[in-house]
Amino acid sequence: MTDSVTISERAARRIGQILKSEGDGAMLRISVEGGGCSGFQYKFDVDRAKADDDLVISREDAVVLVDSASVPFLAGSELDFVDDLIGASFRVVNPNATASCGCGTSFSI
Repeated sequence: MTDSVTISERAARRIGQILKSEGDGAMLRISVEGGGCSGFQYKFDVDRAKADDDLVISREDAVVLVDSASVPFLAGSELDFVDDLIGASFRVVNPNATASCGCGTSFSI
C-alpha cells in the first residue's frame, strides 16, 4: 500500500478556487477523526500552517495537507469533487474503507 494521496483534476480546480478566495498562504487540510455514523469521518479545513510531518499534495493551484496521523487512513485515496443532483461536495475515494455512510463523509476500516 502506498502512502500517496491524489487529487482529481475537478478537485484541484475547485480547491484552487477556494484557496484563491482565502488569500496568500492558504492550503486545504484533510484529516481523519473518530466519529460519524461509520466510525471515522473526513474533516476539511483551510489552514495556513504546515507541520514538518504533513504530507503535502500539490496539483495546479491546489495545495492539500494531510497530518501524519491521518495518512495511514487515506493511503491510496483520491480526493475528487462531484457536482450532481444531490449537491456539490468533495468526495474521498478510499480503498481502505470497508464501509461508508450514504453521505460519503464517514467510513469504517
